Amino acid sequence: MSFASVRIGLYDSVKQFYTKGSEHASIGSRLLAGSTTGALAVAVAQPTDVVKVRFQAQARAVGGRRYQSTVDAYKTIAREEGFRGLWKGTSPNIARNAIVNCAELVTYDLIKDTLLKANLMTDDLPCHFTSAFGAGFCTTVIASPVDVVKTRYMNSALGQYSSAGHCAITMLQKEGPQAFYKGFMPSFLRLGSWNVVMFVTYEQLKRALMAACTSQEAPF
Repeated sequence: MSFASVRIGLYDSVKQFYTKGSEHASIGSRLLAGSTTGALAVAVAQPTDVVKVRFQAQARAVGGRRYQSTVDAYKTIAREEGFRGLWKGTSPNIARNAIVNCAELVTYDLIKDTLLKANLMTDDLPCHFTSAFGAGFCTTVIASPVDVVKTRYMNSALGQYSSAGHCAITMLQKEGPQAFYKGFMPSFLRLGSWNVVMFVTYEQLKRALMAACTSQEAPF
């Protein structure tokens, strides 16, 4: 909720800000808007991502549960690592979210515009589904390396890696380039289904809200 509300909810508004209200947005303006809202989302919601990753990792850990609840996880991380611990991995996460946001939103925009301009589809459910599925595949290809490094670094022991860059170099040296695409198929299934559900829902809600606003402005 915290990530999507910022990075998706503000995308159109930020895009209009960069294009000064023009209806024809360039690829550069779209990329800039995607990067901006992706970075803002991380600044707001990074602690929720850290807690999520730690919770998922403790299921595989030996020696019992480290955190007893979500609130306990926030308290324990802040007590043991300081408040900076809750923002651990912010830099790679900003890079990851900027890339994911650009890949998801800009690719969806471009695919949808292409389909509509070529008269291959109309602006309805099949078009939204196709555009979202294509955006999900492109996002997985582009974002997988950053996603793998982000997860590995955020879940690392204190002092294991000096930075996200050090983590990426270590992975490359020890495991080779293929390490950056570990879990590609489950990532694609996750991002593909996420994009379809999110964009189709988003388009229908936007249409419903616009129709409601129009009916309120002209009730007779």
